[in-house]
Amino acid sequence: MTTAYNQIAGQSVERLAALSDGIFAFAMTLLALDLRVPALEAIHNEHDLWHGLTALSPRLIMYMMSFLTLGIFWVGQQTQLNHLERSNIRLSWIHIVFLFFVTIMPFSTALLAEFTVYRTALLAYWLNILCLGAVLYASWGYATRSGLVKDDIVPEVPAAIKRRIVMAQSSYAFGVLLCVFGTYWSIAFIVLVQLYYALAPRLPK
Repeated sequence: MTTAYNQIAGQSVERLAALSDGIFAFAMTLLALDLRVPALEAIHNEHDLWHGLTALSPRLIMYMMSFLTLGIFWVGQQTQLNHLERSNIRLSWIHIVFLFFVTIMPFSTALLAEFTVYRTALLAYWLNILCLGAVLYASWGYATRSGLVKDDIVPEVPAAIKRRIVMAQSSYAFGVLLCVFGTYWSIAFIVLVQLYYALAPRLPK
């Protein structure tokens, strides 16, 4: 009975995509909740307001960085789902694990925003990205091995999907290594990597 249930459960790619869309939207919204306007009692003139907004800029950068991160991973997951003929219970749970790491992103972002100069906070943020990439890579590997992809998929597509994940994760890892010079070097490089993948999708990856 258990085996029969596992054979019929979790087959809807559409439901998996709908769940993913909702969780990504919620996580991306939560990122903005960490942005707060300057305290009213501290603002007495234009200069105070400008100073308060300037002090908020590190959190704005972290928000932008993580919003881009989630956007890139949403595109990556949707690309995989669009090439699936069907799902199964194991692949569904792999994607649920992926979505778990999506929900952690607001926390790792807040941690890095609060402790920007600490390498531990940067490593925690990078670990979040690494887990997202590793699970996404594993999901595609499982889908292709299990025959869940569409029959008419272009032969170059499976390798291109894996190559993009590996290259992106390698770039993130290199960026984290720059923290030996300071965390701001790492953050700047990671933002550049994200802008590249977000704005230049047609360039070779």
